[in-house]
Amino acid sequence: MQIAKHKVASIHYTLTDNDGKILDSSVGREPLNYIHGAGNLIPGMEEGMLGKIKGDKFDLKVPPEKGYGVKSDKMLQKVPRSSFGKQPVEIGMQFQTDNGQVVTITNIDLDSITVDGNHPLAGVELNFAVEILEVREATPDEISHGHVHGPGGHHH
Repeated sequence: MQIAKHKVASIHYTLTDNDGKILDSSVGREPLNYIHGAGNLIPGMEEGMLGKIKGDKFDLKVPPEKGYGVKSDKMLQKVPRSSFGKQPVEIGMQFQTDNGQVVTITNIDLDSITVDGNHPLAGVELNFAVEILEVREATPDEISHGHVHGPGGHHH
């Protein structure tokens, strides 16, 4: 069975940057289970999975435009230092805003702190080593909920 819309794929993957640094991996953990076509993966990875079958092992290179986007200067914002209260802050720290967005501190001045709302992998070319472990039909409940149920998936 080939990976296509409304198929559940179970995969192992290792994600690296162009320098070979491992950014994420499912190896040694439960495999990633997702419904193809439900928007559960970045577009470039989903496109690269289409048509693959159980047992396939392949490398996939995803450009930023089909990954987490291109870095945008519009996502940089200076906020008053007082916004952080008395808590200590350091470059690289991440905070969740009131609207749920995650921002990273990129610069600290005497009166202001610069935060970056870009995804940490924005602007990064992504390299996936993928192994397809299983492909099956998604159940009607999984399709209506938009995620996998049962082992390795979502449990209600």
